Amino acid sequence: MTNPQELQFKISIIGDGGVGKTSLIKKYTKGTFKRDYVKTIGAQFSRYDKELNGDIINLIFWDIAGQNDFNFLQPLFYKESKAAIIISSLEANDLGKDSFTHIKNWSNNLKKYCGDVPVVLFANKVDLIETNNIDSVKIQELVKKFDFAGYYITSAKTGEGVIEAFNAIIEKLYFKDRQLFSQ
Repeated sequence: MTNPQELQFKISIIGDGGVGKTSLIKKYTKGTFKRDYVKTIGAQFSRYDKELNGDIINLIFWDIAGQNDFNFLQPLFYKESKAAIIISSLEANDLGKDSFTHIKNWSNNLKKYCGDVPVVLFANKVDLIETNNIDSVKIQELVKKFDFAGYYITSAKTGEGVIEAFNAIIEKLYFKDRQLFSQ
């Protein structure tokens, strides 16, 4: 039997402005959703403690602004990230199309500044579309192309997929760390 551990993971949350990064973090950490959009300036930090197998995991979510004005800060913001979540919008509008197209840029910058960290994709705002309009094949091809750890369909508003999506990346980090610790 091993003694309980306290682990800490920094997870960068990235994607275009307006895709719901802040809202997803608040839904996961506080169970709340605010309809009004407030642009993130630079970065916001949220801490959340989670217990897993008797161990305490201190999570620090870095909610990084998606506007181009803040791109020069990315190297600083990404530093020491153990994982990342790229968020895009499923909306059938310019935000949805652009945020999906920009996944490549977000992924390339992560690799440039963080190396090979686990990345998952959240396709957010499923509550705003007909679910039969989700192009799962296109998403799966992107996940495979960039070697993401997976993808999740989410809604910060309704909570659909949010807990499952966050827990998946947290558990991946936890079990990876435990495996290294036990060797």
